[in-house]
Amino acid sequence: MPRSAAKIRKFLHLLPRAGIILVLLAAPVLAVPSLRADPGAIIEAPAPKKTGMGLVLLVSLRRG
Repeated sequence: MPRSAAKIRKFLHLLPRAGIILVLLAAPVLAVPSLRADPGAIIEAPAPKKTGMGLVLLVSLRRG
């Protein structure tokens, strides 16, 4: 087999693997615009409950 045919065969053998890696790396980048288009897809942390302990601690520290 000539050298050029061996190089072409080696390149064609590596092409599917390179394509899979490229798709895995590009998937998050391509998913961002679709998430920005849907306003219901925003995930937020729940707001912390306000217990008022900050004021109690502030008053107790000022008295002491």
